[in-house]
Amino acid sequence: MHMTEAMWLLGATAPPGTFPRCRSLRHGGLRKGRGRRDRTVISPCLSPVIMAADGSEREEDGGQENVSSGNVLELFTESKETRELILSLRDVCEEMVSREVCIQRIIVIMDTYQEQPHLLDPHLEWMLDLLLQIVRDKSSPPVLMHLGFKFLYIISKVRGYKIFLRLFPHEVVDVRPVLEMISIQNPTDHETWETRYMLLLWLSMTCLIPFDLSRLDGNLSSEGTEGAQIRRSTMDHILDVAKSYLLVSDKARDAAAVLVSKFITRPDVKQKRMADFLDWALSTLSKASYLTIEGTIAMDGILKALAQLFKHGKREDCLPYAATVLNALDNCKLCDSNQTVLRKLGVKLVQRLGLIFLKPKTAAWRYQRGSRSLADNLLQTLSSSSPGSTAAASPSDAEEEYDIPEEIENVIEQLLVGLKDKDTIVRWSAAKGIGRLTGRLPRELADDVVGSMLDCFSFQETNNAWHGGCLALAELGRRGLLLPSRLPNVVPLILKALVYDEKRGACSVGSNVRDAACYVCWAFARAYDPLMMKPYVNNIACGLIIAAIFDRDVNCRRAASAAFQENVGRQGTFPHGIEILTTADYFAVGNRVNCFLNISVFVTAFPEYTTAMIDHLVEMKINHWDIVIRELSTKALHNLTPVAPEYMTKSVLPRLLPLTTDTDLHTRHGAILACAEITHALSKLAVRNNGSVADYLDSDVISGLISIHQRLHERQLYR
Repeated sequence: MHMTEAMWLLGATAPPGTFPRCRSLRHGGLRKGRGRRDRTVISPCLSPVIMAADGSEREEDGGQENVSSGNVLELFTESKETRELILSLRDVCEEMVSREVCIQRIIVIMDTYQEQPHLLDPHLEWMLDLLLQIVRDKSSPPVLMHLGFKFLYIISKVRGYKIFLRLFPHEVVDVRPVLEMISIQNPTDHETWETRYMLLLWLSMTCLIPFDLSRLDGNLSSEGTEGAQIRRSTMDHILDVAKSYLLVSDKARDAAAVLVSKFITRPDVKQKRMADFLDWALSTLSKASYLTIEGTIAMDGILKALAQLFKHGKREDCLPYAATVLNALDNCKLCDSNQTVLRKLGVKLVQRLGLIFLKPKTAAWRYQRGSRSLADNLLQTLSSSSPGSTAAASPSDAEEEYDIPEEIENVIEQLLVGLKDKDTIVRWSAAKGIGRLTGRLPRELADDVVGSMLDCFSFQETNNAWHGGCLALAELGRRGLLLPSRLPNVVPLILKALVYDEKRGACSVGSNVRDAACYVCWAFARAYDPLMMKPYVNNIACGLIIAAIFDRDVNCRRAASAAFQENVGRQGTFPHGIEILTTADYFAVGNRVNCFLNISVFVTAFPEYTTAMIDHLVEMKINHWDIVIRELSTKALHNLTPVAPEYMTKSVLPRLLPLTTDTDLHTRHGAILACAEITHALSKLAVRNNGSVADYLDSDVISGLISIHQRLHERQLYR
């Protein structure tokens, strides 16, 4: 077996590049440099660049495009230069031009590794140590200290603060110095926000020391002539800093939310200050309004802090406050806000509260395909005499009985509303929330949630609801929460979503729905056993190949191709999967003209796809609002006529003839062109076979074709 075929059969495929949160195929690489293995790739997230037949790259409109060279990095080759830049900070900090040159150079170096930030890991420690020597040196001028923190931020931005955070020193002796440094900063200085951001992250790390913070206070009262003067405790000081930075307008607000999540969840702090902090947060939230800039900033900081707190806090600590927080969140009516980030944070917080209400457990009823280890699966196959050893959990499995809090109904309702939000990030957050909560519900309640979610797939709903429903279905399938018994209801909806295209004025919407439907097919390929998917294989294969070849948008074509490839690898039951993927791979489908006129002919030669592809062109594409798609569709019908001449004459042409006088201009135009192209193709086929067109057309079709001109003229449809 060829190596490529073996990899496909074993499922060694990457997720579709346009799928949410999947980066494997989304990016085309970086610039050339030393120590890298170069290869030419095409970036799917850019303007569609496709490979022409002559090997050159062309855009979809036929214009020439320069070949972009992408690379796979292997090492952090600029480590020596980076060390020299850090060591030179003391010399360049006082001179503005040199300082700016140094900053820009480190930005260029670090941005090179945005796609492969893990290559920085072996070098993070020494970079952090060199920079901390600068910021800890009390003799360093303020400009140098801020420059050191700016470098820290640039590095952490590339690697991610969660990884970078662990490297900060967090001994007991570090608490006071860091707290003093953040206390003397000016929150309104827009030039030094990186300093405050990094100090807050560092402070959140020092809060993890395993000692009671009261040990750092010593004797808080110092006697004076007028009486005792009380100093703030370390606990109160840190809490005041966190509160103040939750309300600022720069990125330090994000770091303050991280600080809250790590500080409030400390054993000593949660007993003394958790209730007070939540009171302050909910009070601030109730007074703020999303109609003002100040209110929006305040709500953003509070919601981020609460979401982080209920994510990282223990369930038994957060449960007493969850109902109160949910009630306060309902009163804010964030769903009416025009601020996308606030609605997203509201959905995120709602799902975190829902997870607090439900006991953390793995649903015993969920469908499990089996072991992800190929070796284990092979052993099971050899040792098991019955096919399909993986199936849903037995209904007799005892489920732990416990009362579901009544607040869960409110939480799920808000998440279902979030699936229909006008912004993608809100719908995506709601879909993940649906998946997480459903996994903790009993089987009957979880099935009710799935049933309510399927209401999104109504033609009375907008494209936003269809998109959110697809994302939720993918999440449920990926987690094994969409039982095979639901597939007869779900698969037809997904097939409709694969061709969802709703006209809005002079254009149409639905490309995001079709892309998300490809994501569902990709997730189902991984989730279900081939025996479970066998009844739906032909329909899904036809739907994906139609989307991969005939979709108007390049992202949808590539997503469908990647989903088709995933099904070929994971399921192994798609008809002629390997042969089709050899021609219609992820990059080949980037050229729309090539898809319509060449790849379609190759795929249609397989009888499982012939009628489905022709019917799609007749029903969905010849009446498309885009004239380019209409013309390409009719030319595709011309090319497909020799593959199925009998079907064209006996089924397609009789359907097209009445449409030539349709009231819709797009339909009329496409039908006339289609009749002409098919008739032309039949005439060429007749000449090739030494016959005439009459050998393929019956008398009714011939008379209909002859009368088209007369009918158009009589109804004055030429005008």
